[in-house]
Amino acid sequence: MSQPPDPTEQIYLSSPAIFPALVALGVAAVIVGLHAWWPYSVVGAAIALVSLVAWLHRNREEIATMPNRQPLDSAPIPLRKGSQARRI
Repeated sequence: MSQPPDPTEQIYLSSPAIFPALVALGVAAVIVGLHAWWPYSVVGAAIALVSLVAWLHRNREEIATMPNRQPLDSAPIPLRKGSQARRI
């Protein structure tokens, strides 16, 4: 059997980050603060807001480093237009 061709597409994997966990912690602190003591809500909102801004900033930097176009030479089935398209 012949070997499949080497892949040419690049798969995007974001770098590991603690920001989603910090956003969740901040939102949880806001909810606890609504029921317990209001300063918890203030601290939680600050943690959530700062973490969300940092998370979005890091994602913007990662997206800026991604290629704009992918080579399409390794598609196994070419697309067909019009009435020649196979219907399932």
